[in-house]
Amino acid sequence: MPPEFLAVGMASVQRPRGFYLLATLQSLFSQSTEEELQEMVVVVHLADTDPGWNVRVAAAITQKFARHILLGQLLLIHAPPEFYPTLEGLKRNFNDAEERVRFRSKQNVDYAFLLAFAANLSSYYLMIEDDVWSAKSFLTAIRKALASQEGSNWATLEFSKLGYIGKLYHSSDLPRLAHFLLLFYQEMPCDWLLVHFRQLLTQKDVIRFKPSLFQHMGLYSSFQGTVNRLEDEDFQANALDVPDNPPASLYTSMSIFENYEPLKAYSSAQGYFWGKDPAAGSTFSIVFQQPARVSRVRVRTGSVERPGDFLHAGLLELGQHRDRRQDCSSYVPVGSFKKGTLEQQGLERVLPGPVECVRIRVTQDQSEWLIIQSIDIWTTAGI
Repeated sequence: MPPEFLAVGMASVQRPRGFYLLATLQSLFSQSTEEELQEMVVVVHLADTDPGWNVRVAAAITQKFARHILLGQLLLIHAPPEFYPTLEGLKRNFNDAEERVRFRSKQNVDYAFLLAFAANLSSYYLMIEDDVWSAKSFLTAIRKALASQEGSNWATLEFSKLGYIGKLYHSSDLPRLAHFLLLFYQEMPCDWLLVHFRQLLTQKDVIRFKPSLFQHMGLYSSFQGTVNRLEDEDFQANALDVPDNPPASLYTSMSIFENYEPLKAYSSAQGYFWGKDPAAGSTFSIVFQQPARVSRVRVRTGSVERPGDFLHAGLLELGQHRDRRQDCSSYVPVGSFKKGTLEQQGLERVLPGPVECVRIRVTQDQSEWLIIQSIDIWTTAGI
């Protein structure tokens, strides 16, 4: 049987308060089309130390999701306690309480067994927790994100900014990651180890896609039932609304502050563009590698930390007839910025035919610098 496109894995233990696993599974399945489900397998590691709890939860899952189990879309696993390294007398790094050290060390091993099991199930592996909502058609959004990273040597792609939620790996990296978690299981929490793993695989920057595809639903942590109000404000319930951002070169006439280069406003890498001394006539240009039919553009400028550094007055322009100077010879204005933001739809009707450049033009001098937080471009098929 050929491997699936995507395995979605989670480990689950008994919580002192709250139980979200069934709702998480329901969300994964109900937010996916039949076609998407055929390319996906969900793996749940029931990892509690109480065998009675594991059996009861397995029975509840089997009853509620019998169809998905019979179709091979849902697998339940359990690693026996004798497979675990010692969880007593561990190093108390970061001055963590003994109970906390035991909990996080066991969690690392729970994940290691899960990763080792999932290694040959699919081309890609998505790590989530047992208390999350999924966006509609998250699998299709992940496929789109992967296409945008073609040719790059990424180790981790992120579809949520929270903990272990929405982290995507090549399945071929899972045996190494499993070994890594086992080697350092008592040193630090899993999410810290995942960052070290990414960096060891020479991916320096976080590659995180917005909007986020997963949202935290649990109010109570699995550790001691503490209240945990983590939320991802970048979550969007419909994943099909993810921008295309075709491959492009970026140019600006503004001086760039430190390493806040133009690409950070356009790519999925974290960060933003920060330009010094924007003046009337200053430009920020996106020059597509291939002409595209642009249907919608959304630009956000400014930031919470620097509220004044937004585009006070400017236009969005679409360009055609690219010349040798990596610019377009003719531009059509299609919208103006209001309070630093712009969103224009239906642009394929405004400028029929292929667009080769998208340009932001400053229309009045401003004393504040300019932060461009994000530029999102949607395209339609056909040229």
